[in-house]
Amino acid sequence: MNVFADGPGLSILIAAVLILVIFRRPLLWLGKLLVRSLLGLGFLALWSQSGLAAGLALGVNAFNAVTLGLLGLPGLGLLLLFRWVGT
Repeated sequence: MNVFADGPGLSILIAAVLILVIFRRPLLWLGKLLVRSLLGLGFLALWSQSGLAAGLALGVNAFNAVTLGLLGLPGLGLLLLFRWVGT
């Protein structure tokens, strides 16, 4: 039994390919943001475990990770500034 010859499988496959072609750049951007945010989350986890930054503790959460993913090192400065101003 061939799903693509008889049923809606071919239509679904064509639709999926069209969606990937149309939204290629936004999907690549979201993938890049996801990877960078995961790296930021790992950095935050290491930052919170190190004893060097005892007075500069940051929460390990999705907001901080996305901030680091979007802004990089300036994002870390922004988070530290928010932490400093908030306390």
